Amino acid sequence: MPLGMIDRRTAIQGLGALSAALALPPAIAAAPAPTRKPPRLRAGDTVGLVEPAGFTDDEFDLALIVETVKAMGLVPKPAPHLADRYGYLAGEDKARAADLNAMYADKSVRAVFAVRGGWGCARILPYVDFGLIRANPKLLLGFSDITALHLAFAARAGFTTIHGPNAASSWGKLSWDAFREIAFDGATPVYRTPQGTDDRLVQRSGSIRTFHPGKASGRLLGGNLTVLAALMGTPYLPDFDGAILFLEDIGEAEYRIDRMLTQLALGGVLGRVAGVVFGQCTDCRSSGGNLGGFSLSQVLKQHLEPLGVPAFQGALIGHIPNQFSIPVGIRAEIDATAGTITILESAVA
Repeated sequence: MPLGMIDRRTAIQGLGALSAALALPPAIAAAPAPTRKPPRLRAGDTVGLVEPAGFTDDEFDLALIVETVKAMGLVPKPAPHLADRYGYLAGEDKARAADLNAMYADKSVRAVFAVRGGWGCARILPYVDFGLIRANPKLLLGFSDITALHLAFAARAGFTTIHGPNAASSWGKLSWDAFREIAFDGATPVYRTPQGTDDRLVQRSGSIRTFHPGKASGRLLGGNLTVLAALMGTPYLPDFDGAILFLEDIGEAEYRIDRMLTQLALGGVLGRVAGVVFGQCTDCRSSGGNLGGFSLSQVLKQHLEPLGVPAFQGALIGHIPNQFSIPVGIRAEIDATAGTITILESAVA
């Protein structure tokens, strides 16, 4: 986890007070909007770089991020407040939202890349101009705390986004190939977790655990479990009826994963999905060694097996060096026995 990142559980406690102060509308799940497709990326396209959550104020790190984007054959356009810092955030809430809005209003920008996650995306949701964004479909790329934007876009904007590496991620070969296929080629790949013990590629994720066998298809919705759970009861969640729910997390003890899955169950999300993919839970282990407690897989089995829908653990989704690019809102089919995710339609026009 990058230096300077505040403990996410502590930060999320402030979200309730923020929402109350802003007098948000009644908390109901938004009806699913028809999924539109943003334009695919081409060599030479301009992409906006934004930091809607945590900050990166080191000039050397920012220069490396710019070079990474250039190496993709793209032209990076840093947002005006990209190097700002406000406590543990990349600028004040309205400034971060203004950067996001500006990139969607800018006709020269073809896609928007989040530089990093951390915490803070949920704080800017009341200031995001969803009317503007809905009128200007562009790929949004990022993961972890960017989950709040993916879910809000699915509910309010109605076009595909990509849950994949942040601009500051390590971008291993698997990550780059997966993103290129989805965003540039408009391909419909079959994602299968490589088997093996090479930590550089799989990071202890070379095995699939099936909780309920079978195949299921539906819209891909999800992301970081902590962020999703924190959005429960807000108007920024899409309709999960018949969806394929995908989840990941980092640094959460087994009992906290249990608590958040219980929240999703009590809130009616788990009982409505057609299938579940739990990717990676990096460093998700109790500090006391979990003596006498449940393992992560036992917790997942308790929640996912009784659903009676195809569900498995182990896909390359999450805080790992190489990860799949999951198009949020696009239809996919999962095979919980084989541990595969088949993208059924192009994510881009």
